[in-house]
Amino acid sequence: MAETRRHFLTGALAGATLAAGPARAQAGFASGRISVQTRGRGDDLILIPGLASTAAVWTRTAERLAGRRRLHLVSVRGFGDLAPQTNARGAVMGAVAGEIRRYIAELDLDRPAIIGHSMGGQLALRVAADSPGRVSRVMTVDSSPFFPALISPQATLGDVEPIARVAYQAVHFLGEEALRSGGRSMGLDLGGASDALFSAVGWQGGDRGVLAQALYEVMTIDLRRRLPEIAAPVTVVYGWSADRNSPRSRADALFRAAYARLRRPAVFERIEGAEHMVMIDQPGRFHAAVDRFLA
Repeated sequence: MAETRRHFLTGALAGATLAAGPARAQAGFASGRISVQTRGRGDDLILIPGLASTAAVWTRTAERLAGRRRLHLVSVRGFGDLAPQTNARGAVMGAVAGEIRRYIAELDLDRPAIIGHSMGGQLALRVAADSPGRVSRVMTVDSSPFFPALISPQATLGDVEPIARVAYQAVHFLGEEALRSGGRSMGLDLGGASDALFSAVGWQGGDRGVLAQALYEVMTIDLRRRLPEIAAPVTVVYGWSADRNSPRSRADALFRAAYARLRRPAVFERIEGAEHMVMIDQPGRFHAAVDRFLA
């Protein structure tokens, strides 16, 4: 499966412009934090990729939805081939969420839906919490408001912050390959949630400083206290396995615990046979879940 995902992503990146068809940069919106391309017509849908990924991970999803939605494909500057610009300085996540909110306001989008993968799911939750009434619904894809909760619901910031510092240093000074090949030797064995934090599949690289800072923030940000502020309905999509020997067999309980503080109960969509890159691992099942989410 891992080789299939790598092959798909490589193809998507190589032909991203062609595959995206008439996708175009959003005229009139300039940002040193994000790049946004639009495609299609219909109700607005914002797609946000995960850590070290660009909008290319949504290629197949965009191809299906462009005929019935106006898609806004977000990429974070400093990921992939995008120059970091303003993201080269200071914290990343809060500022990027602010730019997505500004994008919604300046283009006067009518209560868009948002789908975010991994880090993008955290950004989607933050935008919904910060802009009650401006977002119609949210889907998070293999994302948690506090990623260490995918290891244990009792995990605390104090538990993970030392590991996050090591991860920051590894990427900033040694490069992302240090996480791919030497994570365990650096004390980065995080058990069942490790693929959600350090998956090499979908990792398109980018600016070393931006990657290090964003990774540190993804590992240490705890949005659970913000969940009651979200008025929009939330759908939580995640990979799952019936094999009791797989860490993914525990996903149901872990994701339900992570989202327990939402104002209204989330809809949980487990995708059997998928790991972190759900939309690439099981595109048919994922797209069926997206159709239910948008119905």
